[in-house]
Amino acid sequence: MALIDLQKVSKHYSAQKILTEVDFHVDEGERIVIIGKNGSGKSTLMKIVYGSLEFDDGQRLTQNDIEIKMLDQSPKFKEHHNVREAIEDGLVELNRAKERYNELSLLLADDFENKKLLDEHEKLSRYIEHHNAWNLDDKIERILQRFNLKEYEQKPVNLLSGGEQRRVALASLLLQKPDVLLLDEPTNHLDVYMVEFLEELLLKESFTLVFISHDRYFIDRVATKSVEVEDCVLREYKGGYSDYLQQKEQYLQNLQKKHDNLLRLLRRENEWFARGVRARLKRNEGRKERLMKLREEAKTNPAKIRKMSMELEREVKHFNRSKSINKQKMLFEIENLSLKLGDKELLHDFSTRILQKDVIAIVGPNGSGKSTLLKALLGKIQPSSGVIKRGEFKIGYFDQHREMLDDSKNLIETFCPNGGDRVSVRGKDLHVYAYLKDFLFPREFLDKKVGVLSGGEKNRVALALLFTKQVDILILDEPTNDLDIPTINILEEQLVNFHGAVIIVSHDRYFVDKIAKKLFIFKPDKTIEESYQLYSEYLEFQKELQTLDAMEKTVIKEKEEEQKAPKEKPKPLKLTYKEKIALEQLPLEIEELELQIEEKNNCLADPACYQEVGLTQIAKELEELEELYEQKVEELLTIEEKVEQIELNS
Repeated sequence: MALIDLQKVSKHYSAQKILTEVDFHVDEGERIVIIGKNGSGKSTLMKIVYGSLEFDDGQRLTQNDIEIKMLDQSPKFKEHHNVREAIEDGLVELNRAKERYNELSLLLADDFENKKLLDEHEKLSRYIEHHNAWNLDDKIERILQRFNLKEYEQKPVNLLSGGEQRRVALASLLLQKPDVLLLDEPTNHLDVYMVEFLEELLLKESFTLVFISHDRYFIDRVATKSVEVEDCVLREYKGGYSDYLQQKEQYLQNLQKKHDNLLRLLRRENEWFARGVRARLKRNEGRKERLMKLREEAKTNPAKIRKMSMELEREVKHFNRSKSINKQKMLFEIENLSLKLGDKELLHDFSTRILQKDVIAIVGPNGSGKSTLLKALLGKIQPSSGVIKRGEFKIGYFDQHREMLDDSKNLIETFCPNGGDRVSVRGKDLHVYAYLKDFLFPREFLDKKVGVLSGGEKNRVALALLFTKQVDILILDEPTNDLDIPTINILEEQLVNFHGAVIIVSHDRYFVDKIAKKLFIFKPDKTIEESYQLYSEYLEFQKELQTLDAMEKTVIKEKEEEQKAPKEKPKPLKLTYKEKIALEQLPLEIEELELQIEEKNNCLADPACYQEVGLTQIAKELEELEELYEQKVEELLTIEEKVEQIELNS
């Protein structure tokens, strides 16, 4: 039986059908992503799986005593708790289990034949092992560091921002490791380094997971199954996002219906994924293979490691070389720019030019100063030093708070403030519905007030409105937050077809890889590195450099310890009596085993032979012979290597 099993489940709100007789199963070890447009029923399905939402028909079955936990969009904490206490509050049962386990260990030392104590001890051991909770203190410390919560450790959790509180709640759930973990947009409010840590943790600790996400690289790395909610039904696809794209396209082709627009988007997305990601990964396979070989060679030589680091840095610089300006119009000229937020320095002495066709992604950890740089470019804040020279141009700005929208207006009034129902988009005169249809709005939304729309719907309106403006540059701060994947595809298409400059702040690696032609990377030393490589590729390079740096430090430390240790005169190397005998006998034994293996293989190929003895018996004997053969060969090779070393030293 599955851990969770939905059978013929239906759900509707008033007259609107959301799910119709759907089946959904969660097996142990599965990591299932729920995909679909905003409003299709993803969150409804998640809540039914969790058990917090009633459904109209069908049944929900779960295994006995199963522990299911879900990340709340607006988590609640105890009034007096600081960050560490809020995280530890979810670990009470695990800590009690560990305390009782330690008590039983002491009791069993004096009464080791007590069956009742032994059974309880074994049960607790399995429970702690299942939740991977033996070293909880170390794991708490690590997750505080990796989710950038360490500096807030003693701060009241209710004073944190909404995004920081979500990180606290996520950290606690990950440490609890329930039987089934449900996550709705877990990568929101996480920077790219936190997302990578989350990916590694979910994979390493084999979580059973159901999640909703618009982060396509995260889906591709984490998901073992994709379930799409569309037209009130569910469709299953094996694997992550790239597999979903291929299988979905095949499904649409098989239907042979009028899905031209969606098919075009899917095909372009699939082609980009194959060309932009897989080709790059394939190209890197040879380099990574060489790197692994070099690492093995370099373990005894810090100089080699440093050389490898320099080679990798040169490879990064190869991507970062300056590109020709082609006499493009200058939009911004930045000279010796420094930025502060209160007393905290964010950026020091940055100089660059931004030209009319630049497509730039500003990336870096949370709190590094990305949004502050945007505000400086917009003139909303003044630099602490340096200057930003601006040309004559019009800016279209999209911010996370959607300041350009008026909640009291409906969509017609928003897009046609001077009356009528027509809108101009890049020189084309369109009916507002024809335009908004491309942003997945049905006709009945035209009379809806902006204030009643969901966060994702408001984002779609804001983006659609932005692309009606006659501007020279688009500046977008986290535009993919609260968007579903189909809307992100539309956004990407609009940005690709935009003829001006684009500056975006985003943690979405897939989005940045697809759109950006240049990166502004906030570094820990408060500088910005300019790069022309793909963001995901840059992150891979940085990982390799960090690995090499750590390896060099380890090797240097080992050599220093070796030099400090008293040196003993090496004993002369020689074969033992047993090794001498083995050196004479092993070749004969190996030859005999080869003959026996050949005989068994011949018998397996002869029905008259294997029918007499039994196919299973012969296969078992052959396996045992081959295992013994491998052991004997390994033993002989080890002795022969020792003989070679003796001869070299003599």
